[in-house]
Amino acid sequence: MLLTLRVSSARLCPGISRHPRRLLASSAAEEAKKITTPHQPQLQLEINGGTYATDSWTNVTPKILTHLGLNKHLQRDHPLSIIRQRIVNYFYGAYRNQRGNPLFSVYDQMNPVVTVQQNFDNLLIPSDHVSRKKSDCYYINQQHLLRAHTTAHQVELISGGLDNFLVVGEVYRRDEIDSTHYPVFHQADAVRLVTKDKLFERNPGLELFEETWSGSIADPKRILPSSKCMDQTKQPCHTLEAVKLMEHEMKHVLVGLTKELFGPRIKYRWVDTYFPFTQPSWELEIYFKDNWLEVLGCGIMRHEILQQAGVHQSIGYAFGVGLERLAMILFDIPDIRLFWSNDSGFLSQFSEQDLQNLPKYKPISHYPQCTNDLSFWLPEDVEVNAGFSPNDFYDLVRSVAGDVVEQISLVDKFKHPKTGKSSVCFRIVYRHMERTMTQAEVNEIHKHIADASVEHFNVQIR
Repeated sequence: MLLTLRVSSARLCPGISRHPRRLLASSAAEEAKKITTPHQPQLQLEINGGTYATDSWTNVTPKILTHLGLNKHLQRDHPLSIIRQRIVNYFYGAYRNQRGNPLFSVYDQMNPVVTVQQNFDNLLIPSDHVSRKKSDCYYINQQHLLRAHTTAHQVELISGGLDNFLVVGEVYRRDEIDSTHYPVFHQADAVRLVTKDKLFERNPGLELFEETWSGSIADPKRILPSSKCMDQTKQPCHTLEAVKLMEHEMKHVLVGLTKELFGPRIKYRWVDTYFPFTQPSWELEIYFKDNWLEVLGCGIMRHEILQQAGVHQSIGYAFGVGLERLAMILFDIPDIRLFWSNDSGFLSQFSEQDLQNLPKYKPISHYPQCTNDLSFWLPEDVEVNAGFSPNDFYDLVRSVAGDVVEQISLVDKFKHPKTGKSSVCFRIVYRHMERTMTQAEVNEIHKHIADASVEHFNVQIR
């Protein structure tokens, strides 16, 4: 019998209520009782109008799929929408054509279901790169996943003839649980391409490409391992003059964006780094509250990516930035879960009427934490990161308890000297965003997590 899980962007949203005070599992214990085993002999997923057969790679959970279509970055007066609009407005002003119209186009509703080729291969991400692992991504099947970055749409848009564009949307990554990490967050990604005539308008004798470069198209199936792409001086195909001019323009624009967001006196620095899809690459850090914080990554686009998209006579830069990170800094929002809240006490504090006046978040109320530990023995011959991934446990907790879990920490690992079995202990911190939870309520949710762990991972509770 073929079982089908249907996912609609407008339905199957247990974390969203028409009554704001019920948000974030107001009846969390009841939600916990609804946990069902994901291990079915045959299963297909219908997501955003597409039907996908599942396989051994499938690890996306119903809880994660409920976030599709929420589009918090487009919700008027939402902090993420305000940051998005600030970025878009900046690029509209920074680049204009001869008629005074914005050069950049914006794509903020692209389908988050992408292929492995879009998310990894098109961007020259090596086969040995950690970002491809099942423990890091939400796979629908071996060939499809929920995009891990908005960069996944680069080749698609460049192939369509675009040379200046912004992509904004939610991305999905398996991660730890704490106040700054959430499995769904939002990114803005930009690409700018220029030809020789544009880049060397004042120096027409200069070239984009080295005379010794053959111009041959690289084999997209032959992606070099990470260790072979570490030379960040420049790509072999580009002239140094082309790279330096493009780098100057890119850094000038991104420093301008940073000052637009954080003020003209913000202290910043550039840090050399490595990304598979840009070379050379940098991160831009700002000095905030006595710490250096990375706010965006950028670089000169790998020419092989442009070749795949049918562009052979241009050079370009790309950058990506996380909207939640910017919003948490600019609005003083302490917990990333708040961005998913529909509570009027939270949302009413923000407005797009004046994009330049960003208010600081005022906590509605402070609710106490409840902390419970969960210890269990792993099956024989299974160890942490060798048959058991903490990210699998985090996803199970999210499915059972929803957003009432504030943080999870792996506080202890132990291997019995006689039996050889491994034991782990997770500390789970519970805190509702909008009301006080009783210890009895927390204990009930905690028991459901323990029961689900036994069923899903074949562990033995200690």
